[in-house]
Amino acid sequence: MLAILRILTLAISLILTSLASILMCIVRPFHRDNVYFPANIVGSLSPVIGVELDIRRPKEVEDLGSVVYVCNHQNSYDIFTVSKSLPKGTVSIGKKSLKWIPFFGQMYWFTGNILIDRANRSKAHNTIASAAQKIREKNISVWLFPEGTRSYGRGLLPFKTGAFHTAAQAGVPIVPVCVSNSHDLVDLNRWNNGKMIIEFLPPIHIHDTSKEGIRHIANNTHELMLAKINELSEEAGNPFQTLHNSQQAEQS
Repeated sequence: MLAILRILTLAISLILTSLASILMCIVRPFHRDNVYFPANIVGSLSPVIGVELDIRRPKEVEDLGSVVYVCNHQNSYDIFTVSKSLPKGTVSIGKKSLKWIPFFGQMYWFTGNILIDRANRSKAHNTIASAAQKIREKNISVWLFPEGTRSYGRGLLPFKTGAFHTAAQAGVPIVPVCVSNSHDLVDLNRWNNGKMIIEFLPPIHIHDTSKEGIRHIANNTHELMLAKINELSEEAGNPFQTLHNSQQAEQS
């Protein structure tokens, strides 16, 4: 019964937030904070699934201006947890198919998030250039999941380099965002599902924009985030054994 009540609460809240966000976009189209509004509301639903959030964003990061955020992506509950940490003036990049999810997909599109066709390599490259241009012209930040998919308990998957190319083309730093392990954390029939820690790390500036330089930065960022995610997971009381290491990232 508890699980059913939670699912209904989440579904109704998501629909209402989506509709309100679409209306907001009609009133103030193309506003740089249109994504922040629904992300903050949906992320505030973490208590509904019994999860306590601890978001750590140092002042050093808050004062940076435009950046490219790279965050680990674990499961479908990320929308009700990680979304809470999305800073103002930030849009995300998601797969094109999200647009067809009723209510949520239309909200995701109308609020200004960037949709990418991962099946089309040339269009994906064009999206990188378009995102970099928007960062420069609109003074916004972009949020990306460099693994390219949810990890579902497989640890931190190897990174794709799109986020790093975007940052290099826009001339902005990378800011890693590390989320403690949430695999098997949520049981909808359990009142208390523990704690998740989300921590923003210091910026990483890209000086070598060659293909090899970008891959090197991506691999180093992967190693840095992997160590921090393990540390945060231990602190949150939900450690995991990662199946991927930096050597696998370098081979990708």
